Amino acid sequence: MNIYSKTLSIDTSESIELINLTSQIVTAIESSGINNGFAIISSRHTTTALFINEFEERLIKDIKLFLKELVPSEKKYLHNDIHLRDCPPEEPENAHSHLIAILLSSSEIIPVVDGVLTTGQWQSIIFVELDGPRNRTVQVQIIGDIK
Repeated sequence: MNIYSKTLSIDTSESIELINLTSQIVTAIESSGINNGFAIISSRHTTTALFINEFEERLIKDIKLFLKELVPSEKKYLHNDIHLRDCPPEEPENAHSHLIAILLSSSEIIPVVDGVLTTGQWQSIIFVELDGPRNRTVQVQIIGDIK
């Protein structure tokens, strides 16, 4: 069994932003030389998420609107009482970002068969920024047998 690891750096520009990581994951698989195994993709932040779905412009807008309506940023949250917490005074009021993140996932595991990521025709690996803009990292680990 072989293990290949890569850290992706992602610069986000919006408070809630969805980014298609599929091509970067495919490139990592090609670089790994792994033929059969698994790609494990993991976000390294508590206010980001990952999921698999169709990356279509109008659907992406719908998802962003859905998340904003589901957990509105302007609602009163205890986590946003910065003066009552042990944290730096410049800490952002981001309880809504944490709450959305727990509804989604922070990782995905996808089989690799014959050197190919086994996603469906319309499936993309989507990174979700929930508290941007920021610099983020995603860990990719590919485990399996070499070609």
